[in-house]
Amino acid sequence: MDLAGCITYIIPGFGELGDVLWAPISAITFVFTFGRAGLVGGMFNFVEEILPGTDIIPTYTIMWLLNYYRKGKEERLLKFAH
Repeated sequence: MDLAGCITYIIPGFGELGDVLWAPISAITFVFTFGRAGLVGGMFNFVEEILPGTDIIPTYTIMWLLNYYRKGKEERLLKFAH
């Protein structure tokens, strides 16, 4: 999804207009992908896509890593508790 947000820059002059169209789609997809934990991230993702020059921030990747780390931490705590 991070790569999809950068595709609008392939067509010269379409980058920022493409971001205006892509930002709400990206934010909604973000919330559906990450559920309740993605609400704040979805808002951040929307702002990141709308603002010029911020497409370099890999919002989806960061959230995936945070979820992956948190899931691993919960599993380690469960193993420790048993």
